Amino acid sequence: MNANALTELPVSLMHALLLQNLPLHHKDPFDRLLVAQAMMNQIPLLSADQQLSAYAINRLW
Repeated sequence: MNANALTELPVSLMHALLLQNLPLHHKDPFDRLLVAQAMMNQIPLLSADQQLSAYAINRLW
């Protein structure tokens, strides 16, 4: 944990498997990986990218 109370979220095989089944609302594979992590871990995703709101996640910002 750092001074901001944030922790790293490692990329797992399960994240990658979920990623390949996501609809192509967004073309950037890294952003789609972040979506998969948010979905699988049931955590909000902090991003200004409004396209990510097309996924069933809680996008903040």
